[in-house]
Amino acid sequence: MTDTTDPQAADVPHPVETDFEIGQHNITPFGLDIHNPVFMISGLSIVAFVIITLMFQEGATEFFGWLRPFLTSTFDWFFLSAANIFVLFSIFLMVSPLGKIRLGGDEATPDYGYMGWFAMLFAAGMGIGLMFFGVSEPMSHFASSMGGTAAEAGARTDWAPLGAAAGDITAARNLGMAATIFHWALHPWAIYAVVALSLAFFTYNRGLPLTLRSAFYPILGERVWGWWGHMIDTLAVFATLFGLATSLGFGTEQALAGLNYLFGISTGNGAKVILIAVITAVALLSVVRGLDGGVKILSEINIAMAAVLLLFVIIVGPTATILDTIFSGGVAYVKEIIPLSMPFGREDTNFSQGWTAFYWAWWISWSPFVGMFIARVSRGRTVREFIFCVIVIPTLVCIVWMGAFGGTAISQVVTDAAAPVKDAALELKLFEMLKPLPLAGITSFIGIILVLVFFVTSSDSGSLVIDTITAGGKTDAPVSQRVFWCTFEGVVAATLLLVGGAGALTALQAMAVSTGFPFTIVLLVMCVSLYIGLRQAQKA
Repeated sequence: MTDTTDPQAADVPHPVETDFEIGQHNITPFGLDIHNPVFMISGLSIVAFVIITLMFQEGATEFFGWLRPFLTSTFDWFFLSAANIFVLFSIFLMVSPLGKIRLGGDEATPDYGYMGWFAMLFAAGMGIGLMFFGVSEPMSHFASSMGGTAAEAGARTDWAPLGAAAGDITAARNLGMAATIFHWALHPWAIYAVVALSLAFFTYNRGLPLTLRSAFYPILGERVWGWWGHMIDTLAVFATLFGLATSLGFGTEQALAGLNYLFGISTGNGAKVILIAVITAVALLSVVRGLDGGVKILSEINIAMAAVLLLFVIIVGPTATILDTIFSGGVAYVKEIIPLSMPFGREDTNFSQGWTAFYWAWWISWSPFVGMFIARVSRGRTVREFIFCVIVIPTLVCIVWMGAFGGTAISQVVTDAAAPVKDAALELKLFEMLKPLPLAGITSFIGIILVLVFFVTSSDSGSLVIDTITAGGKTDAPVSQRVFWCTFEGVVAATLLLVGGAGALTALQAMAVSTGFPFTIVLLVMCVSLYIGLRQAQKA
């Protein structure tokens, strides 16, 4: 294979020419480096969204309450089918001869070691979600959505592929773990991998700007520098902002619940706004420090803390049960991944629409953000190494994490039907699970710190990504521009939490799904474009 860093090898314009094309649309008011159509359209639209939503709060609440169930019930088959395609496409690239292609060319070397690389992958990709759902989701599936309660396990008729007999607690637990792992393993990371690999390849091997439009050059040609490209990048900004706001909303709810649980701090709207403001301010400091000085350091600290908390739970919790849950849950996931993935002929609409369709839309709305961030830190990896590390290793870590936290909580409920974790609010389940364990106050406080720092790393890395997109793919845009986007991420999250009221998380989820739906189409076309680009590189 020849060195694929030569843009002419795939009939792509020279990088200097590309920068000139992008530069025609850039203006620099107040020292900003703005990719005018994308920045103005996305920026003004988001400002208008915040103003209108706050002005018509009652109507907005009703609209958000209608939007999510409408999209997930109408298009659940579409979300499930698309996610399956992303997994199969990723596996194909990993095992095919295309897997030998190196991001950045044959002589390229990785910019980051494995530890730093993995830390940034997890901190950007799933940090807050693992903290929020690590206990609550396994318990939800065990108790109601699929497994039933301990007394009802196997009695449900909607979906029971594991064949649990009534009262079979082990089968109910394995079923719940399989369903949970399904939402956090291969499928979401394949979504991230498709976007990240596309951006990394066309940026490092074809010399194109680091922005979503570049991934469509084999299909659109020079039109990517026109309104087709503007539309793709603008949609990516919307998807990133609202997908990120959803995660920040989850993090805010859980952090406040933990602070109230430990210190009696209020969980009202005022407290939510103050917390978002404080964390956004911290994120701004990290943004100013940049990728290596901010995000990388915080990511490594957070991953180290998360690893300590994970090991603590495994060691002081019901160790034998946890290890059995990890192994049995992983086996159940492998066994049931095909039935869980089926987009048609399903009777378990609560699971496929209420859980899976939302999750896939949420991951897809995060994909431009996480994908671009992963692309920025993945130069020097081969396609095969990239996909294996981005998909397989996170899947194994998620199995261990869910097995430890979810397995401990389920064990507590099985041992004591009145265990507080059983009926606790979703955002409190982590803290109620830690309460019976030694050093509960310390570990709960660590859990809060983890949520808050994941909050910061998500916010500032999201700001870096949106800033790159709206600056036409440049990674060295002015700091003031990053500050603008970091601030608005917090404003949007706060707005949706305030307007949603009791259904605040529903409002956040509705916006994630609404942006994830059209972006799913973008990702499907991206798969075709990436395959064309890799084939051209292979033949060069």
